[in-house]
Amino acid sequence: MSIFLHKNDLPNDFKINGDIAIDTEAMGLNNHRDRLCLLQFSNGNGEVHLVQFVDKKFDCPNLKKLLSDPKRTKILHYARFDVAIIKKYLDVLLEPIYCTKIASKLIRTYTDQHSLKELCKDLVGVTLSKAQRSSDWGADELSEEQLQYAASDVLYLHQIKEKLDVVLKRENRDKLAQKCFEFLPTQAELDLLGFGEDIFMH
Repeated sequence: MSIFLHKNDLPNDFKINGDIAIDTEAMGLNNHRDRLCLLQFSNGNGEVHLVQFVDKKFDCPNLKKLLSDPKRTKILHYARFDVAIIKKYLDVLLEPIYCTKIASKLIRTYTDQHSLKELCKDLVGVTLSKAQRSSDWGADELSEEQLQYAASDVLYLHQIKEKLDVVLKRENRDKLAQKCFEFLPTQAELDLLGFGEDIFMH
């Protein structure tokens, strides 16, 4: 794995091919309160790019252009959170989307374990370390352990997607999964407005 750290935006001459796996790190899990600190992505070739927002201005036209590309599928785990916080801070609504957590819940109904750590272990035979999950992502200088942690969260998503797609098709739930993915941008906007899951409750 090769890790490339960029400050505030991607270089003007940055190029990458194919669909991209995306994850974010923030000061916490409340996207109304906790600011976006880092966005990491990979196209599945063993390289991971991390954009650290050190000036808190989120003026990153090159990154926004990449994220806005409608020809690239954005692969995420628990996309609901990431889509919302990217919309809030970068004003980009990701589309099209593939969420490995939703796909897992639709087909791995024999278990209630749908975390990224479990999917990596079960589907690609990799054990992820989550030791840095609760670290300070707002620090000016991130540790090597933080960089490794952030990179590992996107490194295997392409492989996981491939494994999940096989079973989604086998169980005839691929079209249902696609409908769920297509609703995620709307769900993210609802979350940002404070509705959460309330409109679907009794």
